[in-house]
Amino acid sequence: MRTLVMKFGGTSVGSAEAVAQAAMIVQAQAQAWEHLVVIVSAMRGVTDALIQGARTAASGDEQTYPALVTDLRVRHTLAVAELLSDAEDRAALLKTLDAYLDEFATFCRSVQVLGEVTPRALDAISSLGERMNARIVAARLRQMGLRGEAVDATELIVTDRHFQQAVPLLDATRARVEARLLPLLADGVIPVVTGFIGATADGITTTLGRGGSDYSAAILGAALDAAEVWTWTDVDGVLTTDPRIVADARVIPVLSYSEVAELAYFGAKVLHPKTISPVIERGIPVWVKNTFNPTCPGTRIAHEPESTPGTVKAISAIHGLSMVNVEGRGMMGVPGIAARTFAAVASQGASVLMISQASSEQSICFVIPTETVPDVIAAIEAEMALELARRDIDRVWAMEDVVIVTAVGAGMRGTPGVAARLFGALAQQEINVIAIAQGSSECSVSLVVAAAQATEAVRQLHAEVINGR
Repeated sequence: MRTLVMKFGGTSVGSAEAVAQAAMIVQAQAQAWEHLVVIVSAMRGVTDALIQGARTAASGDEQTYPALVTDLRVRHTLAVAELLSDAEDRAALLKTLDAYLDEFATFCRSVQVLGEVTPRALDAISSLGERMNARIVAARLRQMGLRGEAVDATELIVTDRHFQQAVPLLDATRARVEARLLPLLADGVIPVVTGFIGATADGITTTLGRGGSDYSAAILGAALDAAEVWTWTDVDGVLTTDPRIVADARVIPVLSYSEVAELAYFGAKVLHPKTISPVIERGIPVWVKNTFNPTCPGTRIAHEPESTPGTVKAISAIHGLSMVNVEGRGMMGVPGIAARTFAAVASQGASVLMISQASSEQSICFVIPTETVPDVIAAIEAEMALELARRDIDRVWAMEDVVIVTAVGAGMRGTPGVAARLFGALAQQEINVIAIAQGSSECSVSLVVAAAQATEAVRQLHAEVINGR
């Protein structure tokens, strides 16, 4: 049974025009595949509006959420009017959407009375955007002669009770998917499934957190043993770098799972590895395609990389960082300094994006988000108070306004001279490299540069190392 799972993100179903375009893509693929499953996000900005309504209601605000209900009602009503020509179909769909918006208003009134909004309540509220949009997309498909049927992922994806960041229970999910979706597919129906949400075993709505709709697509793709999973967005695929920085950034035809993981970690707007892990485990290829340019092949993400030695595929950058340095001659040969340092960092909940240590053990430096620096330094100084007092550690300080620029490509693995090419390219523009680190996967080399030089660093590396100028 050859099945394609397609996910349409918020921009891809963010307006009546976008929904119409997405429906045309579904119609085209329905002719090419034996079975088709569609996952949709909420319309662009709707989930943010729902969460805003809940949070403002919890603070005692009586004005914001009713205004948001009105705005969302108008927006969805106009979309339905544009997408459906049959008056009876429009009326039935609008009645359903009104019920969801009334539910949103009821939730907000309850939250206002309680004076707080719990993670569980937020999950229930933020799920409403997907529920509405799945019904709109399914109705559009039916108007086009396809057998679209909206299906809530609460009937399919079973999760734990970690609200806002629920973890799917894959065996239970697979059983639900087989029971609910396989009969529909066998009957020629195209299920239009809500992305981003799931439910506990006893039916309490949960959400999957960051990249939730991508996660939903991967979970369903794995549960259905799909041939492929396609995620539709508003770019032609994964690009060699940020096109706002480099005008001639181009689509990367093929990436491996490991390359995508490196790019996602180092700031590129690609599929997060967590969200595609279910299909990674089953070796199912994922495609990133452009809803608004569907003839473009896009980027295929597969298990094994396609690369030639020395190849760098992409350059990414993370901004808003600082580099914390722990320095002292007395650190040499003293066991446990690094462990205690990073325990102090962890105690503040700070994310460490890169670590570098001198072989002499006289210094450790690591890069963290700038906003976490004061608390992190205070925690390290408290942990190392004795070492600071006896001058084993001279100082703990931060270099602010730095950027991690990362070159990614499986072709770098085991190839001599890649770092020399990177340094050489930057030296041509007199860009100073503050620190360097290479991942153990050998798929990436990361360089820390001053924020003022970051844009030029990305442009120079792209021109010299990717374009081979």
